[in-house]
Amino acid sequence: MARHLCLLFDCDGTLVDSEPLLADEMSSSLTDAGLPFQASDYMGEFRGARFRHIVAELERRHGSVDPARLDTLEGRMRANLNRRLASELIAIDGAAEALAALTGHPMGVVSNGPENKIRTSLVATGLAEVFGDRLFSAYTANCWKPDPGLFHYAASLMGFAPEECVVIDDALVGVRGALAAGMTAIHLNRFPDVEQTPEGAIMISNMFQLPTVIGHLERGRALVAHA
Repeated sequence: MARHLCLLFDCDGTLVDSEPLLADEMSSSLTDAGLPFQASDYMGEFRGARFRHIVAELERRHGSVDPARLDTLEGRMRANLNRRLASELIAIDGAAEALAALTGHPMGVVSNGPENKIRTSLVATGLAEVFGDRLFSAYTANCWKPDPGLFHYAASLMGFAPEECVVIDDALVGVRGALAAGMTAIHLNRFPDVEQTPEGAIMISNMFQLPTVIGHLERGRALVAHA
């Protein structure tokens, strides 16, 4: 019998509703540094992107900022964000229910964020026990979405081949990275009016739908195996 599919979840915007907090902290910090930025800019243009990628693009538009000042800014922003995550963060609607329904599947978290941020977010929302230490950060792998290498890194450490993995991600950078990695990609598209699911990915509009989709994928694999 084939093993259960390995489920690799994004964190921000997929499991936890951290993006409004992150966007707010980015807005304050970057604007103070002379890089005009509104919370809506993150949600509209930069969702899921690496922080330093966002900084580089803003510097291209508005001029360079002293690197030492940027290091201080990022450290302060992340400290403020972690404090807010610990006290204000909530899970994405349906995430806890989906994880409970999928018990038995190997699961990990694959994020462009630092590992301490991932862990803080999962603890704050009561989801940490589901994943244990199976937290795969781009900062540890030194490889950021949409680079498929981050997903290969996570799959390898989980002991699965790419074709045995399903990635669940709300951000296009993650969905595209998963497809490039040869994995099944499920796009949690919470903004279908303004965001198009990439070709080849499966779209869901909420996390309550996830167990049904995974069930269909498992049944499809079983039929192929017995053909």
